[in-house]
Amino acid sequence: MKKLFALVLALAMALSLVACSSSSSSTPAADPDPAASTPAEPAPAAAAPTDVPNAEKPVIFFNRQPSNSQTGELDMDALTFNDKTYYVGFDAVQGAELQGQMIVNYLQNQDPETLDRNGDGIIGYVLCIGDIGHNDSIARTRGARLALGTAMPDPNQGLSEVKGINDVDSQPIGTNKDGSSTTVQDGTITIGGKEFIVRELASQEMKNNSGATWDAPTAGNAINTWVGDFGDQIDVVVSNNDGMGMAVFNAWSHEAGVPTFGYDANSDAVAAIADGYCGTISQNADVQAYLTLRVLRNALDGVDIMTGISTPDAAGNVLDSSVYKYDEATRCFYALNGAVTADNYESYLDATAANPGFSNQLSEADAPTMKVWLDIFNSTDNFLNGTYLPQLENYDGVLNLDVEYIKGDGQTESNITDRLANPDAYAGFAINMVKTDNAAAYTSKLQ
Repeated sequence: MKKLFALVLALAMALSLVACSSSSSSTPAADPDPAASTPAEPAPAAAAPTDVPNAEKPVIFFNRQPSNSQTGELDMDALTFNDKTYYVGFDAVQGAELQGQMIVNYLQNQDPETLDRNGDGIIGYVLCIGDIGHNDSIARTRGARLALGTAMPDPNQGLSEVKGINDVDSQPIGTNKDGSSTTVQDGTITIGGKEFIVRELASQEMKNNSGATWDAPTAGNAINTWVGDFGDQIDVVVSNNDGMGMAVFNAWSHEAGVPTFGYDANSDAVAAIADGYCGTISQNADVQAYLTLRVLRNALDGVDIMTGISTPDAAGNVLDSSVYKYDEATRCFYALNGAVTADNYESYLDATAANPGFSNQLSEADAPTMKVWLDIFNSTDNFLNGTYLPQLENYDGVLNLDVEYIKGDGQTESNITDRLANPDAYAGFAINMVKTDNAAAYTSKLQ
């Protein structure tokens, strides 16, 4: 009995000591080996934005500019949703003109007898169109047609002549074997001192049966149909993006030796330049991804919106003025584009590499961790998931942003907006819409 009593007493004393050691004390016990016993500092928890109304939280639209899908007119109601709303994308017109010029430069430096595969004096091309209601796709279609001389005025604008890229009709033509289309006209190009007709033989929106646009498998199927219709009349392939361009390249044009051009500088497309893919356009995804999160970070912190962009932040992050521009009137940031060809493709091989010029870690004291909601409109889109998302992940931790990434089906807004059921849990939002004229489907969730 005495032994049992002694054991209980000892246990009680030990519990008492444990309880005392967990209470506050002005004289902590000495640690015989502080370095060995100090636990790793836990990552800070994301700040809970419960004190800010959702309608006043930062909203960054990216990649798909809020606009009218028919006219391209910017949706200024969306872009001025609150004083912390901005758009981040790239200069669609500059990139489209660059792609068109890249194609012309290439063609003018080829052997005309080899380029004109059937010797009919016509350089025939086919065009893969992404989304007929998307500003970027519209611009790229216009840019190619304007450069190749096949542009016609846009009847939706009531135009009778083309004075610039924004005047060009961007609608698909279906097929145009004899050059009688009223949406495009025959152009001309001089190659090796000989003048050739340039004809858009076919174009279509690459939209699958479920409604997803910019669809690579659809493009791969379309080229097989076009080859059946036109055979060796097809001398060039032009695509609004690399996903569709590479689908055509892999399905037919690589083996056929037909020049193929895309847009986005996806890693697989850049690598394929060594194997005959003729060129693409880099829209500087690293700059876009950084800007998407940087503008959001600045809006969260209430600092000058150009912090870490035109002026260095406390960690030294800054962008060179040659890689972006800002239109204050429309609250839009645009990355500038670069042509990627056989002359320079090696420097673009890793499209997911972080840029050291703006990869410096922000301090928690200057920029406390915040939880934000960000969606990718299409979980199967090559550029968004293979290039843009890895770039976002390069910078989210650097900028102390705890990002919840939401992936959509590329077909319906509700597939994304239904997952914005608890906006109170987030400090800010980065939105990549399915359709450019559906911004209200998102902002209504924040009212």
